[in-house]
Amino acid sequence: QVQLVESGGGLVQAGGSLRLSCAASVRSFRFDDVGWFRQAPGKERDFVASITWSGASTNYAASVKGRFTIMRDNAKKTVYLQMNNLRSADTAVYYCAKLTKWPAEPDGDWGQGTQVTVSS
Repeated sequence: QVQLVESGGGLVQAGGSLRLSCAASVRSFRFDDVGWFRQAPGKERDFVASITWSGASTNYAASVKGRFTIMRDNAKKTVYLQMNNLRSADTAVYYCAKLTKWPAEPDGDWGQGTQVTVSS
């Protein structure tokens, strides 16, 4: 079973940047499509971005397109989410997950996530 651990969150001012990491515990991770999701207080968990196992294809929610970039380093068993030009609306707990179906269906095995707080 693949365990994914999110990190890299924090407090940042609007317009700032953060890079989140999603580290896997097993080598077979390199064969998994992976997505980032986020959940703001009082709201449902939403899709943010996804990447295929090879990194050849990516997909983004409209609200983050052009500001966020998803990438992966399979040698390091890690998927990253580079977030630029952050807005207060990006404040949420961010989670990564394996996808059971491209481009945005997670396997439902959620970790603790990492908190991102954007101050205006």
